[in-house]
Amino acid sequence: MTALEPGDADVAPADTFDTSDASADAPIPAEAVGRGGVLDPEHRALSIGIVSVVLLIAFEAMAVGTAMPVAARELDGIPLYAFAFSSYFTTSLFAMVLAGQWADRSGPLAPLATGISAFGAGLLLAGTAGTMWLFILGRAVQGLGGGLVIVALYVVVSRAYAEKLRPAIMAAFAASWVVPSVVGPLAAGTVTEQLGWRWVFIGIPVLVVPPLALALPAIRRTASGPADPSAAPATFDRRRIRLALGISVGAGLLQYAGQDLRPLSLLPAVAGAALLVPAVLGLLPGGTWRAARGLPSVVLLRGVAAGSFVAAESFVPLMLVTERGLSPTMAGLSLAVGGATWALGSYIQSRPRAEPYRERLMAGGMVLVALAIATVPSVLIASVPVWIVGIAWGVGCLGMGAVIASTSVLLLKLSAPQEAGTNSAALQISDGLSNVLLLAAGGAAFAALGGGAMSGHAATATTEAAGAAAVATGSHPAAFAAVFLPMAVVALVGVWVATRVRVPGRGEAVT
Repeated sequence: MTALEPGDADVAPADTFDTSDASADAPIPAEAVGRGGVLDPEHRALSIGIVSVVLLIAFEAMAVGTAMPVAARELDGIPLYAFAFSSYFTTSLFAMVLAGQWADRSGPLAPLATGISAFGAGLLLAGTAGTMWLFILGRAVQGLGGGLVIVALYVVVSRAYAEKLRPAIMAAFAASWVVPSVVGPLAAGTVTEQLGWRWVFIGIPVLVVPPLALALPAIRRTASGPADPSAAPATFDRRRIRLALGISVGAGLLQYAGQDLRPLSLLPAVAGAALLVPAVLGLLPGGTWRAARGLPSVVLLRGVAAGSFVAAESFVPLMLVTERGLSPTMAGLSLAVGGATWALGSYIQSRPRAEPYRERLMAGGMVLVALAIATVPSVLIASVPVWIVGIAWGVGCLGMGAVIASTSVLLLKLSAPQEAGTNSAALQISDGLSNVLLLAAGGAAFAALGGGAMSGHAATATTEAAGAAAVATGSHPAAFAAVFLPMAVVALVGVWVATRVRVPGRGEAVT
């Protein structure tokens, strides 16, 4: 059960729960830890440590897309290229649910440390792989680590930071993607050319050690142990674990089917849907699909925003290369300005003055996202300058920065302490699952309308799509329009969903 089921308008948000009977051994309450800012003495080591971890993960995400084509070629694995991305995605979905249960049961320290270890082990395995299948295995292990880390970090924020500080730390997470989005592809390309693609994977695990050494003691002090030590130890919900496995396998089958339009691909598509639908209904908050007010709409909005944006952005470099003749590097850099405006949007939502207007800010952010997605295909007209893409995408990223950070802040506000892990996992599942479903739909429409042969890379993830150009033959402008315009409509649906994230107070109507 979530902290606020649909229709339960009178249930108090997490920050009002009575903790007066908490044991003396409980983690230090977030409200009592440091009342200054995220860099005050109480928070400095923790903030620097966890933001540095996010920075390195962001750099790795931006760098992988640049090194991956070279790795696949050297390992004779071009036919298996898409699986190097889907393996990461499918295992991370399972790990997100596991991390939520683990963190709620014993605190975020163990899943975070395990996740970082698995992430590093996966990088090392991929960097030393002698065959493509070993490389794919490394990416799968890396996905397990990534799923554990992202949920554990959300639980750390919910426990170690007062509610008024959470928008600021979420803004710092967003800002940590700015530098990697600009220099990541260039740095990875230089390393790949000078030292070889393997060093893009092998070099990062060593860099993670210093920030971890800085953050782990602070996490142990402020966020370790169960949320309520006086309660009986929670047990792992085996049903949720089985559902997590179903959502992971089902998403993988649907992604595979979306890349193969032969009649036989209907079989994995049907099997994937049969696994995915009941798993999604069991793992997301009740009422998510009808945008029930409060937590369900927060989770749904995250998926609508992330899915529409990622599905559109994944096709931008491909369009610029095949339709306007840009080089792969220039096509990728056309999206670089988005890193800075994303951070700006996240910063705006973190200001105290923005708090009373968060719902309007999120709705306005989705309007910007929809406008950006609808504007980008205008460059299919030869007379439209290509720099329009950079401006449009900067505007879209401004909206995304406000929306994504706000969904994180609201989720933690609406979650009881002992449910922060489970609800954070639901948020990430909504994010990741919408990516693969809308990418599969966009990829199918693209291919059906003469989009040509699209690499799996172009239809996998926005950060990876920006690094190395996908190769398409015989692309037709209508194929790109069939991707961007429906995604703009999906983003407009997000404007409505954003109006339902606020929980009505007493005496207000609940719809």
